[in-house]
Amino acid sequence: MIPITDTIAIDEGEIEESFIRASGPGGQNVNKVATAVQIRFDLAGSANLPEALKERAARLAGRKLTKEGVIVITAARFRTQERNREDAVARLVEILQQAAVRPIIRRPTRPTLASKQRRLAAKSRRGTVKAMRGRASVPPEE
Repeated sequence: MIPITDTIAIDEGEIEESFIRASGPGGQNVNKVATAVQIRFDLAGSANLPEALKERAARLAGRKLTKEGVIVITAARFRTQERNREDAVARLVEILQQAAVRPIIRRPTRPTLASKQRRLAAKSRRGTVKAMRGRASVPPEE
């Protein structure tokens, strides 16, 4: 079992692995050894995940999600199959962990009476300051 959160885990049997040839580092072996890993996780068909988490994970997966609801992750960052496998599984777990966090729903609030009064008092103070900037009036001579 691969832990996602304290209460949610996915079975290792739900992840299909296939090895492909990787471009990039590898020296003389790069054209002979299939070191890159492509993992496929059936998000839509997973029985261990709640529906709300599946929906959020589908949004987070973006282009990695197929029309059938399968997340496909390709890892070719390292020279060995083992490190690429770990990298791909870690990226899948990261997506699922982000999806496990419920978004906080914003409840719209209104300004309090005191904050309205403070705002209006500040506006009137500012208006008074601006009114004092006018030209000084010259008293008429008698």
